[in-house]
Amino acid sequence: MYDLTGFQRDLLYVIAGREEPHGLAIKDELEDYYEKEIHHGRLYPNLDTLVEKGLVEKGQHDRRTNYYTLTRRGRREIDARREWEEQYLD
Repeated sequence: MYDLTGFQRDLLYVIAGREEPHGLAIKDELEDYYEKEIHHGRLYPNLDTLVEKGLVEKGQHDRRTNYYTLTRRGRREIDARREWEEQYLD
């Protein structure tokens, strides 16, 4: 996960915390967290990068709406990151 941006890590956490979220649901979560607008031009290329890296899978709810889920590798990466963070937060 060392090669991901902070935004990409945040995307992983949001996807992990929701059941098959679609892009706009992810966008809404991050806008609440960042307290500013997230543009589609930032969101979707970063989601595509996570798919290309094998951390996220993209499926279709219907012809217009995609959903995202973590892969096993994505879950392992989050778990490893949390373990790493915890050693500094005790």
